[in-house]
Amino acid sequence: MVQRSQMVLRAADGETNKHIASTLGVNEDGVGQWRRRWLDAHDRLAAATDQPKRLRAVIEAVLADRPRSGAPGDFTPEQICQIIALACETPPPPLTHWTRKDLVRETIQRGIAPTISATTIGRILKSGRPQAASDPLLAQSQDS
Repeated sequence: MVQRSQMVLRAADGETNKHIASTLGVNEDGVGQWRRRWLDAHDRLAAATDQPKRLRAVIEAVLADRPRSGAPGDFTPEQICQIIALACETPPPPLTHWTRKDLVRETIQRGIAPTISATTIGRILKSGRPQAASDPLLAQSQDS
């Protein structure tokens, strides 16, 4: 919201979308989108000018994300955390390690989810994997 406010304020000061985008490190099309959204809200903003609380609410609404399309997730964040925690546990004998099918069976047996696929288990576990550093920081030496 801060960045969007900066775009709007810079636009009001007469800066071009290109200059704003360059200065803030954002996409030029995004700057244009927020400029248009602000201009489209002019009447609502003007109507609330004398009412500080209402004005703040209108500003926050204008600068807020709009709902995005797409289906809601099939699993709650709590279920996902429980599945990840399950995968971190030592599997029961005679298992030596978890397979996706074992995790599916155990997830359903424990009542974490009524149904889940091995592919979904894999996606959940892959999404929780830490990303590698973009630069090999440990391999670099400051003396070189």
